[in-house]
Amino acid sequence: MTAPLRRCLTPVVAVLAALAIVAGPTPAMAAPTNPTPSGHEEDDEPPLITDVLDAANRGYLKAKAKLAKSKRRQLQLALEINAARAELDALRPQVGQIAAQSYRTGRVGVLAMLLESNTPDTFVQRAAGLDELNLVNAQKLAAANAAKTRAEQAKLALDAEVREQQKQANAMAREKAEAEKALKLVGGRGFTGGLVSATSPVARIGPGRTADGGWTAESRTAKDPTTSGYITPRTLHAYKEVRRAGFDRFAGCYRPGGPWEHPKGRACDWSLQKSGFAPWHNNDMRMYGNNVAAFLIRNADRLGIYYVIWNRQIWFPATGWRSYSGPSNHTDHVHMSML
Repeated sequence: MTAPLRRCLTPVVAVLAALAIVAGPTPAMAAPTNPTPSGHEEDDEPPLITDVLDAANRGYLKAKAKLAKSKRRQLQLALEINAARAELDALRPQVGQIAAQSYRTGRVGVLAMLLESNTPDTFVQRAAGLDELNLVNAQKLAAANAAKTRAEQAKLALDAEVREQQKQANAMAREKAEAEKALKLVGGRGFTGGLVSATSPVARIGPGRTADGGWTAESRTAKDPTTSGYITPRTLHAYKEVRRAGFDRFAGCYRPGGPWEHPKGRACDWSLQKSGFAPWHNNDMRMYGNNVAAFLIRNADRLGIYYVIWNRQIWFPATGWRSYSGPSNHTDHVHMSML
């Protein structure tokens, strides 16, 4: 194949390949999603569960701004792709004409076009015209390919951003779900007023737990640190774990008489104040009771909690929180019964 013929046909093949790539359907725009919420400010106090929910909500607002930015980037991407197609469409008639001429005349077509010149001047003019056409086509193809490359790079970058946003959205959804689950576990926003820590310390596993998650029966063999009576080893362990978690206000465990767990050494009452019992009447007392209940419930499987009563509600592992009415409405202490 001669050099002029090769120069003539090379842009044809390249342009047809470029048209085949770009003429396909535009990829569907991936739905932008939300980023991960910003973390809670570190301080000396544990975050309230409402702080966790608020952080998630702030994260959603940031996600909304990123969504708008992502949509603008997608619009810019679509314009770049359309520009590339327009350039290639403008080039298409010339490419088709050259391709058709090559198909009809074969390899000798270009040579014949030149050899059929009547005069040397005509030959030179036709040769110069072919070179100019090749140059114009090459320039247009280069410009179109450059535009297409920019669009493809922008699309790749946007796809990476969308994937990252999806990952962050999933993480934020899990965080919010966990916060809502934790809030529900401790009684909900109405019950707690949001005055409850987002997390609780992890208690050490109590004595008597079996391999299948059950608990062995125990007798009152451990000295009660709050009275002169005796309680079960598991109750004593739970008492020590509550104290170790920082709940140091007044408490009472063994109490003689009555049908419930106190005389069996399987219950403790956690007061809201340093001595005696009084119904909660401020946020400090309410939050202290909420956090004691939350600690017991979050560690119920590790401690062997039977049920918890607090602030007119009773919690069982199998049912969660339910309304409670009994001899005491338990607004002045958190009651803990053990298996």
